[in-house]
Amino acid sequence: MQPNLRWFREVLQKHAQGGSPQAAVRGVEQRYTYAQLLTEVERRESRLREQPAGPIALFLDNGPEALFWDLAALFSERPCIVLPPFFSPSQRAHCLQQSQTPLVLAGEVMGEELRALGYVFDGMFWKHPITHSDALPDGTAKITYTSGSTGTPKGVCLSAEAMLRVAHELEAASRPTQPSHYLVVLPLGVLLENLGVYAALLAGAQVTLLPLHQLGMSGASGIDIKRLLTCIALSGAQSLILVPQLLLGLVTAIERGLMGVGALRFVAVGGAKVSEGLLSRAQAVGLPVYEGYGLSECASVVCLNRPQHSRPGTVGRPLPHVEVRLAEDGEVQVRGTTMLGYLGEPASIGSWLSTGDLGRFDADGYLHILGRKKNQFITSLGRNVNPEWVEAELTQDGTILQAFIHGEGLSHNLALLWPLSSETSDAELDAAVQRCNSSLPDYARVHRWARLPEPFASSNGLLTGNGRPRREAIYLHYQNTLNQLVTE
Repeated sequence: MQPNLRWFREVLQKHAQGGSPQAAVRGVEQRYTYAQLLTEVERRESRLREQPAGPIALFLDNGPEALFWDLAALFSERPCIVLPPFFSPSQRAHCLQQSQTPLVLAGEVMGEELRALGYVFDGMFWKHPITHSDALPDGTAKITYTSGSTGTPKGVCLSAEAMLRVAHELEAASRPTQPSHYLVVLPLGVLLENLGVYAALLAGAQVTLLPLHQLGMSGASGIDIKRLLTCIALSGAQSLILVPQLLLGLVTAIERGLMGVGALRFVAVGGAKVSEGLLSRAQAVGLPVYEGYGLSECASVVCLNRPQHSRPGTVGRPLPHVEVRLAEDGEVQVRGTTMLGYLGEPASIGSWLSTGDLGRFDADGYLHILGRKKNQFITSLGRNVNPEWVEAELTQDGTILQAFIHGEGLSHNLALLWPLSSETSDAELDAAVQRCNSSLPDYARVHRWARLPEPFASSNGLLTGNGRPRREAIYLHYQNTLNQLVTE
């Protein structure tokens, strides 16, 4: 067994020997101590060692069972793919076919898809003989498929060493607040959440894993924010990871007196740009929010604000496991704990990974992310605008939930908007736009906007799984609406 895996198992064994009455893992009705957790994982390890070599794909709802199999794959040193629930059937097929995965663990809900791909169910696993295989880089422990700006996911190959190093740094970052109860909010198919669970286990905390529907996550189709906030409040969670959209809902609920901060001690937020205004609102209500930055190719987390070392409006300082620099054009580059490579592509050359994000460091070494390099547009007056910046400002005051900005080659910037509440009137939306405009330079202001007929979602192909807009897809889908705004 690799040294890093041996270390992780020894940490779990130490927690088990401590004899704490607190559960290590909690589901809807099940509770497992650390000793029971290890027993469950070892039982599944032995089953995996009996199977033919090759990756295993997990398509399981959040819950203890999903965690046990994930850890079993890790400790048995079998490459693992955790398929996100927001992937479409064609995306799932791509992942399985490209990786030539011989084993899939999934419920009958995926049976029709798997049979069509040639898989046969043996009572526990869906099996398929390997006919050919793109060579995995040596040491691949997890293949995490990105849900970036294109429809076809890319397989990022990561080592156990990289993932556990990041998990260790996440645990160290939250250690001053001593959270002992972690609530899993995002699907385990999201790498950041996967590593958040590892970090909680390293800390000896209790991990609560509830089915996504109980959290208000209806697969790819949306979020019942009231149900999610109820789960957070009733769970007694002290730490969790959120994307900006969920943070907005939490902050707004606290501001309106619908819930309190409760036991929360460490709330990490990432996945997309967070408005400085929203972070200020979180601070005003006493919510301990720490924004971070990373990408799958760097095993998820690169920078993070931490207790005693936090500067709202930045993504924090680089964590100890990486080095970060800026290219001449401002692009963020990372060296250190990075991927082994993309599945099916030649190995990357060079030690520095170009992220595609634009950034700047302040005098104290805090990193400011300015937006995606490829998303920056130039107005007809020659002004450069990062749309993520304007979109984050529009969605920070509790009126607008989603925004999309377009202005390439135009004299006026256009916006597509979706309100936080269906009861919000057009006049209230316009007032929110004007409030935002008052704090923006003239070249970044929104001059015309349209109300969306439905929210952006991964189910309609307009959002990635972690909440980022698929910009090209949105533009093509609403091209007529945008053209109408131009001619008004």
